[in-house]
Amino acid sequence: MGGDFMHKFFKAAIVTGLFALPAAGQANDLDAIKPEQLLPLAQKEGSVTIFSLSSRIAKVEKAFEEKYPGIDFIGLDMSSTKQIARLEAEQQAGVHAVDVLYIADTPVVLEKLVSKGAVTNYVPPRVADEIASQYQAPLLAHRLSTKVLMYNEKAFPNGSPVTNLWQLTMPEWKGKVLMVDPSLRGELLDLLTEIVLRPSEMAAAYKAQFGKDIAVDADLQGAGEQFVKDLFANDLILVPNSDVLNKSVGDVKAKQPPVGFGTYSDRRDNEKEGWALQVAKDVEPANGILFPAVLAIPAKAPHPAAARLLIDFMFGDDSPSGGPAYKPFDVPGDYATRETISDNPDSVKLEELDAWTINPAKTAMARHRVADLIITLQ
Repeated sequence: MGGDFMHKFFKAAIVTGLFALPAAGQANDLDAIKPEQLLPLAQKEGSVTIFSLSSRIAKVEKAFEEKYPGIDFIGLDMSSTKQIARLEAEQQAGVHAVDVLYIADTPVVLEKLVSKGAVTNYVPPRVADEIASQYQAPLLAHRLSTKVLMYNEKAFPNGSPVTNLWQLTMPEWKGKVLMVDPSLRGELLDLLTEIVLRPSEMAAAYKAQFGKDIAVDADLQGAGEQFVKDLFANDLILVPNSDVLNKSVGDVKAKQPPVGFGTYSDRRDNEKEGWALQVAKDVEPANGILFPAVLAIPAKAPHPAAARLLIDFMFGDDSPSGGPAYKPFDVPGDYATRETISDNPDSVKLEELDAWTINPAKTAMARHRVADLIITLQ
């Protein structure tokens, strides 16, 4: 996929300059019309380019091009951090080559993109009544994803070996807790930030684990920051990507595997990869975070009709599974925001997952301090 995709992407970037950009009024008109009205406009535009936080976008491409022939789907698998940097650099250079962002790291998206008008929000009229208001603005959430504590269910057949986050700071887990480097994946910084934003809950969990009140270091603010410091002091292992983490935690041949903060939906690859990944349940005070994966249209997107058609498409058809368009995301650990789409039957029910749901605006205000704290701990 890689070489062909890059060729198609640069082809689209060149073609972009041949199209007149829509006026604001025209874009607003596009927001209100139905998919069948968008289709001829999108076919005239000829292509749609999306940056995606998920490699599953390749499966969306196949389904989209089958339903909408004549529109070349160009999907680039790219982390949220790289998407933000790429879009900022391109827009500063006057280049407008991407139509849709499928992105997480929403606190940074709000701070760096939304506040500066670099992206706009679009809610397809077809599904607007089926998505809760908190998932429609400031950006449209497609699904809720996770960064939660994962363990090896073959090595620990009786359930998670960790039942309280503070256990991860104890000697038995020294050097045996993994996390993708938060400087590489913003979702992990969001996880640590959420822990910091929950001082009362972290203090209560400390007392439940150790039977005494926590003593917080004078230079720290609350039990959450103390946990982060103690976790790093217990030789937290930072890895470059989720593949390394999943193999280390989930390897079916491992005798004493580590645990790690990973993505619950990666469990979908257990059989293919030889993993035994499982989500840790019943962890005090929480096993991690739920965060939105959002869809946004960059300012001056070259194919505005196709962009809207793609976003509409990604919310699936009217069946309980969402049909071919949503099938790549119908896996345990992903939770659709469209209420007509049922959660995967093998998923832990959302209300039983024990994960905190982040508030992107609050996270954005706190994450700089957390990032600075981490620098001092590494």
